[in-house]
Amino acid sequence: MTDFLEIKPLTKEAFASFGDVIEITPSSMRHINGGQTERHHALAAPEAAGEGARIILNIFRGQPRVFPHRIDMMERHPLGSQSFSPLSGRPFLVVVAEDDGGRPTRPQVFLARGDQGVNYRRNVWHYPLMPLQAVSDFLVADREGPGNNLEEYFFDEPFMIAEPSL
Repeated sequence: MTDFLEIKPLTKEAFASFGDVIEITPSSMRHINGGQTERHHALAAPEAAGEGARIILNIFRGQPRVFPHRIDMMERHPLGSQSFSPLSGRPFLVVVAEDDGGRPTRPQVFLARGDQGVNYRRNVWHYPLMPLQAVSDFLVADREGPGNNLEEYFFDEPFMIAEPSL
């Protein structure tokens, strides 16, 4: 029997145990540059651990996923956070899981709007980038530096995601 995962809307409250939702809110806004610019302040807190580590910015260009989609693995980054902010304005899926003794639990799936990003905290299990609809670009804040910052886990039985309703 195929185990399909429910897709939930991405909200700060629902995502809080995994990291930050990066989105504009009235409480984050400050006027700067003589009132000509709105600064949406401290939307996420990137992390980089280890000697010689630093936060770098990248652009990832992701291919849209085909559905139903098989979730057979998860990854995490023990030495740094990783954020994804869409530049193409398209929705994408965010798949995360709690940790249970060094392995991910049943994944949770969130539908991010095209104006929302996410910042996965260090050691948060997540599935790789999941663009929808078309090739999409993402601004990614990531850790660079010495040390192994990637751990993968492969499920014995995969989970499935049905095509999301957009």
